[in-house]
Amino acid sequence: MTDNGNAPCRLGVLVSGGGTNLQAIIDRIEAGEIRAEVACVISNKADAYALTRASQHGITVVVHENANFSNRQSYDTATVEILRSHNVDLVILAGFMRILTDVMVNAYPNAIMNIHPALLPAFPGLHAQQQALDYGVRYSGCTVHFVDCGTDTGPIIMQSVVPVEQDDTEETLSARIQKAEHQTFATAIKLFVEGKIRVDGRKVRIAA
Repeated sequence: MTDNGNAPCRLGVLVSGGGTNLQAIIDRIEAGEIRAEVACVISNKADAYALTRASQHGITVVVHENANFSNRQSYDTATVEILRSHNVDLVILAGFMRILTDVMVNAYPNAIMNIHPALLPAFPGLHAQQQALDYGVRYSGCTVHFVDCGTDTGPIIMQSVVPVEQDDTEETLSARIQKAEHQTFATAIKLFVEGKIRVDGRKVRIAA
């Protein structure tokens, strides 16, 4: 993506839970570190605390529940309509617990970002932190990647390394990784907004 002239980049954030990454992004935007605005926050869970976080900052929220749709494609078609109605440039998955279909991926090619609590391609899917502990790795971390139709398989944008301590539990390791997530995700978004990211096959090139 190239820098969008004088208009700030419009983000559409998809959430399912507490929204700590959403909050970190909002904080960086409000501090003037990212030239963007959160155009809307969409949740597939009506009780997601991320919706409260967004509302506290005057951001439009949309509850968009799975049960109202017969399949994932129809759900994603409706999601794309919501995002386009808010003129979204970049879609952010901030703890959104659904795998996207080609409907969404094709609507926003190389413009959907996700963060995963492991150093991909190791430990994709759920409970990545426990997977890392069970395997006995010395280092884990987080990965920001563009989204394709697989599970955590899209081109990698950025990674941050977090050491694994001998007495770690899933909870303690998750907490340390989450701190790295907040910084890494915001940095990747900033690079995208500034037009410094280019995708070349599976490789993401970042301009100096």
